[in-house]
Amino acid sequence: MNDWYNHNETEKSKNGLTEAAYDLFNTGVYMYVTCLDLEGVLVPEIWIAFAEETGIPEFRRTTRDEPDYDKLMKFRIALLKEKGLGLKEIQATISKIDPLPGAKEFMDELRSIGQVIILSDTFTQFAGPLMKKLGYPTIFCNTLEVAPNGEITGYKLRQSNGKFHAVKALQSIGFDTIAAGDSFNDLAMIKASKAGFLFRSTEKIIKDNPDIPAFTEYKDFLNAIKNVLNS
Repeated sequence: MNDWYNHNETEKSKNGLTEAAYDLFNTGVYMYVTCLDLEGVLVPEIWIAFAEETGIPEFRRTTRDEPDYDKLMKFRIALLKEKGLGLKEIQATISKIDPLPGAKEFMDELRSIGQVIILSDTFTQFAGPLMKKLGYPTIFCNTLEVAPNGEITGYKLRQSNGKFHAVKALQSIGFDTIAAGDSFNDLAMIKASKAGFLFRSTEKIIKDNPDIPAFTEYKDFLNAIKNVLNS
């Protein structure tokens, strides 16, 4: 048993880790990376919040409804232009968004026992305030193209089907992945992982994917992840 694990209780408390976290570290749990979607899983859907803020219901359409992300984003960008709205207005909405109730506590506990990466189709221009409220977890996301006047003119993906390729890349360097999300664009990373879950997904997605365990409460979700880490 290594010297690090043999630190006394005072040293463990000083490092802010629980006995359970130390035990998990020494069972190889840190060879896992849990990959989570952001919107709908940890924070409210940004575009739905924007729809409510602006009173424009068309903005409520998300990847839960439209599996073709490029089609969805082109629709959003065209609608923003039509309504004379830009990045400033969306960021004003985001500044008012808080994590879903229990999400911060869920993330804190999950990060105390393993490694976590958020894989999201949101954008760097949106993510900053939300990551601050979640304790600055690691996030991989995309970037908007913004004109000097604040008009959103396009977007750049890190990579097409980026969530799937991210988990495959982690696996290629020796990690096992656990993946979870709520939308069509999460299914590829979920199915590619050693374990995968749906969290607060739609009835249609749950019905069409009966082999993927689905949860609605963070406590049950966290326990399911712990069961994988301990297996």
